[in-house]
Amino acid sequence: MAVAPINMVRKVVDYAITEIPLYKISLGIPNYGYDWPLPYERGVTRAETVSNLEAVQIAIENGAEIQFDEEAMSPFFRYWKYGVEHEVWFEDVRSYKAKFDLIKEYGLTGAGYWQIMQFFRANWLVLSQMFVARKVGD
Repeated sequence: MAVAPINMVRKVVDYAITEIPLYKISLGIPNYGYDWPLPYERGVTRAETVSNLEAVQIAIENGAEIQFDEEAMSPFFRYWKYGVEHEVWFEDVRSYKAKFDLIKEYGLTGAGYWQIMQFFRANWLVLSQMFVARKVGD
């Protein structure tokens, strides 16, 4: 499934606000994807972490059609490599916007990124249109 499906993130936020003051809650934003070999077997199957740009490149190289899961608000695709089917979930502008909208909807204090070192320009363009970004301590 998606790295951070918005329907599940919303459930976590719904619970968090009942236990933690809003001014103490920031949303974690993933900046990566997972490439899963199929079939998935709990405790056996391991995903490879890929950047959002790598995910798109894998789709292009393999002629895979990128789809979008409206419930999870996340892009994904499947492809075959060495006789093994793979499923890749990653983040794009639509999935980032859904997470940013959640921050605004709940009035959370902001966001922090997991894996900030994987540059994804589209993310920063959406972020700059929706928020004023600042470093902690500024």
